[in-house]
This record gives sequence, C-alpha cells and structure tokens, in this order.
Amino acid sequence: MGLSRGMGRYWKSAIVAAVVAIPTPTVAEDTLLSEVVDFTGQVLALETGVPGLIIGATRGGETAVFGFGETSDGSGSPPDGNTLMRVGSITKVFTGAVLASLVADGTVSLTDTVGQYLHEDAQFPAMGERPIRLIDLATHTSGLPREVDRPEGTDGNPFSTLTEEAYYAALASEPQLFPAGAGGLYSNFGFDMLALALERAAGKPYEQVLAERILEPLGLSDTMLRVSESEHDRLMRGHGFQGEELPDVPTPAVMAGASGLYSTADDILKWLQWHLDSSSDHYAETLMIDHAAYVWRDGLEVVYGLDESGEMDAMALGWVVMAPEGNRPLILQKAGGLQGMFLYHAFAPTRDVGVFVAINEFDFGASATIAEFANDLITQLAPR
Repeated sequence: MGLSRGMGRYWKSAIVAAVVAIPTPTVAEDTLLSEVVDFTGQVLALETGVPGLIIGATRGGETAVFGFGETSDGSGSPPDGNTLMRVGSITKVFTGAVLASLVADGTVSLTDTVGQYLHEDAQFPAMGERPIRLIDLATHTSGLPREVDRPEGTDGNPFSTLTEEAYYAALASEPQLFPAGAGGLYSNFGFDMLALALERAAGKPYEQVLAERILEPLGLSDTMLRVSESEHDRLMRGHGFQGEELPDVPTPAVMAGASGLYSTADDILKWLQWHLDSSSDHYAETLMIDHAAYVWRDGLEVVYGLDESGEMDAMALGWVVMAPEGNRPLILQKAGGLQGMFLYHAFAPTRDVGVFVAINEFDFGASATIAEFANDLITQLAPR
C-alpha cells in the first residue's frame, strides 16, 4: 500500500499508531475482534495520514473501538468511542429509519406523494406521469438535484442561505432532472424534503419525531442535531483540503434530514447493533421495511453519486445495498462527509457484523480508502 503523505507525516502517524491506539473503556470480550480492528486501524492511520481516525466494529453483540492521532491537529488529545463528531450524510439512514417507523404504524405509506404533506400553496414538480413519492426521496430516485439552487452562504457560514423558504422556492422552479423512478441521483435536497414531509405527517417538529422514534428508544444519548457549549470539548474538529482546521458551523433545522446529525463511535455501533438484531419483535417490521431493496440498479436510466463507497446494486431506505460478491456478504452501507469529516459505516445483516470508520480531514483518496478497508474488514470478520 502506498502512503498518501510525505515521510515526515508517515513517521508522525507511525508513532501515533503505535502509542495512541485507545480502546473504549468497555473492552470487547471478543479478543479476536479487538485484535483485528486495532491492527486495521493502525494500517489505516498510516495509509491515510489524517490528523485523527476512529475505527469501530461489532460482531455477535461485542464491540471494539480504537482511536488514532488527535481530535484536532496539534491538540494532543486522542479520539475514542466517546468523541463527538459530525456524521454528515450518515444522517440520511436515520431519516430512513424514521420513515420506516411511521410506515410500520400506518402513519404514512411509502407510496404517499410528497405534495400531500407540504404547505397547501407549495408548488411541487411532477415531471412525467406521476408525482414524487416518499419512497422516491428515500431511494434517491426523485429526480431532484443534489443540492438546492440558492445563493452562497455568507460570513463564513456555508449554510446561512439554507432555509425552508429556499427549498420551496427551488421546488417552484421545477428542478427535476428526470421523472421520478427513472434514475438514481444522490440528493441532499430530496432527504431534507423527506424530513419536512415526515414532520408534517407526524404533526410535530422533526427533531422530536427523530428522538421519539429512534434516538430515545435505542438509547442513543450522544446522537443529536445540536451540540451544546458544554459538550464542545468532546468534539472532533474537521480539517479542510489544505489541512486547515474548520469551524464547527451549526446546520439549520431544514438540513435535519440529510446531514445535520452529530454522534459518537459508541452510539454508531449501538445503532448498527440495532440493525443487526434479528430477535427484536417490537422493531421487526420497522427493520424489514428499512432494509428492503426497493430500487434495483438494473432498469434505471442513470445512476450517479451512489457508488463512491462500493457499487450500488439496489437502494433501501437511504442504505446503499451491495449484493454478495465472492467472499463478501450482502452489505448495507452509507457514507457521510461535512465540515472536514469523512465517515463510513456498513453492516452485513446475515452475518451480524458492522463496521464504522471516521477521519477528520477532507481527503477524497482517504475517504475511498476507509470504505474499502471497512468492506474488507466485514468480509474478514464474516467468512463464507
């Protein structure tokens, strides 16, 4: 494997990997899991050369988490399972789970049109013969573009012009790039609209719906849409493409569906364990709805933005479904990136294995590497 930084960064990372491999306070009883995750993290830290890296995995109900480097360049503080971080587009699969929960109890249907949950005077596009449905938003097949067409942010805040009014104005301009269901195009726009629709369907703020349906029942106390001042010392700082530390700019409420969440490695592993729990009678229907493959790649006219972390074979509710290939089992995965953080998490539902990796620098090569390593780690932990 080639190293992505110069030799000076190489030796810095080598020392960090050797000395600052910090497990979470609860050590996994599965010693093999700890051994494999620790070694994989050391190799990843050397390969990527990023300021900080966290890797965690769950297998058979056991977990292992290791941190390498620093929460911010020069801080001297190593990350661990309790470190808060922005998870970016991993938020989308939480939104998908909210949708699955509301479908399971009959509040909404996957085939409900989005228009029926928006303001009465909202103009919603309908290219082709049918309007956009909730399932289209959740599978990136709505035809909506990746981002809302809006003015650039101001005063160093890239999100300052992202408002609900901006979203409705964008919808009125008929932005669909293809008829709903005809293609697959990654869309932050679509998932933010999905959260707005679910908010109105449930009759309460989306943040409350997310907390009541997912975060509180699963005990995800460190997964949130806003970080208080008292928690900022736990926050992992992202770094830009030139290695500069980026500020933690809060996202507006309208971004809650696509990319607004913060979480920790411990919470993400708990989240993955929930998805792997086949014995849960209470959530069985929600999980079945959430994991089902609704849209297959075959037959779509275009697929763009869905293959960065492994080729998409089908789409579940926000999850990218990768069919078994060789020794690799069926995998559901989702990556994220925001404000200098790149993250990836995935699980093999038939093998009871899940993996999470996060780095705190915008490096596209490194983001591809962590996904490749995570998918390979799942394959190694779940032999066929």
